[in-house]
Amino acid sequence: MTKKLILSFLLLLLLNSPPLIFTEEDKFSRNDFPPHFVFGASSSAYQYEGAAFEDGRTPSIWDTFAHAGRVHGANGDIACDGYHKYKEDVQLMVETGLEAYRFSISWPRLIPNGRGPVNPKGLEYYNNLINELIFYGIQPHVTLLHNDLPQALEDEYGGLLSRKIVKDFTAYADVCFREFGDRVLYWTTFNEANIFALGGYDAGLTPPGHCSPPFGMNCTSGNSSSEPYIAAHNILLAHSSAARLYKKNHQARQRGFIGINLFAYWFIPYTNATEDVIATQRANDFYVGWIVNPMVFGDYPYIMKKNAGRRIPAFTKLESKQVKGSFDFIGLNHYNTLYIKDNPSSLKRDDRDFNADMAAKITYQSETLHDVFPIRPWGLVGILEYFKQVYGNPPIYIHENGQMTRRNTTLNDTPRVNYLHGFIGSLLDALRNGSNTRGYFTWSFLDLFELLDGYESSFGLYYVDLEDEDLKRYPKLSAHWYSNFLKGRSISLDGTIEVEKMSAISESHFSQ
Repeated sequence: MTKKLILSFLLLLLLNSPPLIFTEEDKFSRNDFPPHFVFGASSSAYQYEGAAFEDGRTPSIWDTFAHAGRVHGANGDIACDGYHKYKEDVQLMVETGLEAYRFSISWPRLIPNGRGPVNPKGLEYYNNLINELIFYGIQPHVTLLHNDLPQALEDEYGGLLSRKIVKDFTAYADVCFREFGDRVLYWTTFNEANIFALGGYDAGLTPPGHCSPPFGMNCTSGNSSSEPYIAAHNILLAHSSAARLYKKNHQARQRGFIGINLFAYWFIPYTNATEDVIATQRANDFYVGWIVNPMVFGDYPYIMKKNAGRRIPAFTKLESKQVKGSFDFIGLNHYNTLYIKDNPSSLKRDDRDFNADMAAKITYQSETLHDVFPIRPWGLVGILEYFKQVYGNPPIYIHENGQMTRRNTTLNDTPRVNYLHGFIGSLLDALRNGSNTRGYFTWSFLDLFELLDGYESSFGLYYVDLEDEDLKRYPKLSAHWYSNFLKGRSISLDGTIEVEKMSAISESHFSQ
């Protein structure tokens, strides 16, 4: 699709697709979605498992980052203690009616040194978890790397900044395919490949915490101008290498699927000015095209190569051929819609990072994010339509979508219910408009250790009482709402009254 057509598409979408407004009369149920469509919830190893020093597990870069006090002084040493409580949690999944569960494997738990011998205890844990899910008819969807790269590899050669990661990641993936692929059919190589590179190597807000002034703060090492591009390049090479191995050695026999995950805002122009419309397309190229263009077209977007110059690595002809088409599906993590203003002055800087290269300013317009995300479900329709129009409508799984609230004992999380209702309803509209989306996972099943602020915020359907030595779980209103939806009951906002009654019973029990 030419740039002119893309811009025309954006303008048509903005002018002819007003925001979707759900009224109390809007009703839908699980039965309105195709039978093969799958609904679930998500978590990740470091955020859920705990047992950080048990049974042979070694530190990841996330352990190191958290223990340096970078996440509000909190860490995932215990987290939800899912390493010991997975059977209890699978029972909660059964009661909720989950059809699938997305989780990640801890590389340093399975292969403690990053390469070499497999840890028997780690292997046993993941076999037990997968078997428990399968026994109850819950599909396991597995992510291989969710921010927790083995610290051993970071220390040895710089982790994602070295091409050596391609070989080690492929060997790790091969172990997972061999050991679990007879039961796991859905594999995601990297979680949020774009944010892994940006957060970890530009702003320094996420592991391993690299950055350089003036683009990041409190970093002891890094180069924000070049490292994000290097890390993302090596992620794409590692992904394509693992996908190639899977397709060659395992897929025909195991009959599974492999993809990659990225974070996807929906961007819209701050004004109708042509400059803001063009800047919005540029933002999409940088955030989405950075990862997806090489896999669909074999190279980075032209504007990225132009603005970043020699700081963005070039694919060889062989690498381009290997990366292109190296996916069966794309996983999207989508939470919010943001506004874009043109910012051409950033290109005049002698030193630039990713955001300066993008030459676009991201704004929340008049809203700020405090306790909850603004509910803009039409943004999900926008990003799915964008993938349909620009990338040929590939199979997509919504791997993360959920509402942020402050972590507290309030089980009546109406903002999360309203959020889920809006986004799942919009997803149904997108499907009816031809989107090739195959599944939806809410983030998160439980209240977890969160990437940016530890235990300060909450995304879970279930509250985890951190003051209780057994870390008891309690269903929130959203858990009841999602359960009713998954069990085929018609859902509407006016129908939450009965669900609130059920939640009140749980809250009363919690307060005793």
